[in-house]
Amino acid sequence: MPRFARYLLVLPIVYLLYFHGLDSVGLLGADEPRYASIAREMATSGDWITPRLWGEVWFEKPALLYWMMAAAMKLGTPGDWAVRLPIALMSVAFLAGYFVLLRRRIGGRAAGLAAAMLATCAGWLVYSHVAVTDVPMTACFTAAMLLSAEWLEDGKPERLWYAGCWMGLAVLAKGLVPLVLAAPLAWFGRKRLLEAWRLAAAALAVAVPWYALCVGANGRAFLVDFIWKHHFGRFFTSELLHVQPFWFYVPVILGLLFPWTPLLALLRRPRRPFAWFLWVWALFTLVVFSASVNKLPGYMLPLLPPLCALLGTALAQARRPEWTLAIGAALVGMMPALAPAIPVAVASGSSRALGSIDGWYVLPFGAAAGAAAWVMTRRFGQAAVVALIVCLTAGMVWKLTRDVFPRLDEEVSARGVWRRVEARRGEVCLEAPHRAFRYGMNYYSVIPLPDCSEQERLIHLKR
Repeated sequence: MPRFARYLLVLPIVYLLYFHGLDSVGLLGADEPRYASIAREMATSGDWITPRLWGEVWFEKPALLYWMMAAAMKLGTPGDWAVRLPIALMSVAFLAGYFVLLRRRIGGRAAGLAAAMLATCAGWLVYSHVAVTDVPMTACFTAAMLLSAEWLEDGKPERLWYAGCWMGLAVLAKGLVPLVLAAPLAWFGRKRLLEAWRLAAAALAVAVPWYALCVGANGRAFLVDFIWKHHFGRFFTSELLHVQPFWFYVPVILGLLFPWTPLLALLRRPRRPFAWFLWVWALFTLVVFSASVNKLPGYMLPLLPPLCALLGTALAQARRPEWTLAIGAALVGMMPALAPAIPVAVASGSSRALGSIDGWYVLPFGAAAGAAAWVMTRRFGQAAVVALIVCLTAGMVWKLTRDVFPRLDEEVSARGVWRRVEARRGEVCLEAPHRAFRYGMNYYSVIPLPDCSEQERLIHLKR
């Protein structure tokens, strides 16, 4: 089959994975409606420098995510599409670039396997469907690291200009975090570190203007809130209420890699310099965020691209990968069992959702998928089975979108509640709401709704 025809076959899968039903559930959690509200205020006010949440300055994150959403709003993208579509587009574009950059280092076969794994693993899929900073930072940072790896191996510094531009965008996505995570790059390039001035110059040229303008507009308040509270405070103190034990990310990584988690058994001691670079990059990310007092699952997203590159290489070289691929396919076949647990996980956390999983009825589907993967691996090789798992995952994502998103919209997102009370918004107040519900309701109402304790109204909303 011609390469162009193969690429055309990928389009429906990409659509099902990243775009189908993208707005069929309202904004979720506290972050997504809060960031969307800031972006809307940028778009309406014309102030693209200072982030503001309902008129008050808000320095939790830099401006890149807000700019993306605000640009979509200015272009007339309707409803929640304006919030999520920029992230989905960036995710898909990054996956294409990820494949191209990896192909130069590990070959087309391994790069294709790695890109397929990253595109269909749970972590990347979930965070590509929500408007938070993790995908923009990871995409830009990974592009910078992979372009810099070409300098490390080939000794040609020209690509450092491009790497620096991407690093600057990563800094605009999540502050100083990508600069810390780039320490492995400095270590591997320590003997030619002076050549890296190109990367530093390009990164500064991209990132510094916004930071300088924001400091100029807001003074010391920006530095104290953004740098101290949301960088050092997040790392060293418990004030942001996301405290977790040191080992927290071990089960998180296993879940983010789903359904490719069994392929971790194929990893071996690296032999090539690029493989060592990927290993150190992934492990350093794990160590840095494990040392932080506050931990969130999304912090592990920058670990997925190097880890999937290692898994793609290991699978391409494996002689007997039948068991690992069969287990992965079986896990995909049992994905419908997760449907009852997803609303619980989104609302209350994954630990409480475990008891909601009801998997007995899907065991035959999982067994059939695993058996098919075993036979296909023996007859057609790894690539055919990876394609099977990708197609199964796309089908399961479509099913979960159909079955779960309506429940999320009614039970977790504020959008369903707002649609029921919108016609009587002048009679609504919020009674001791959870902060995620408050941010969601205030995003959809545009003008924040009052607390019932401060302004009594006929309709009390509480969640």
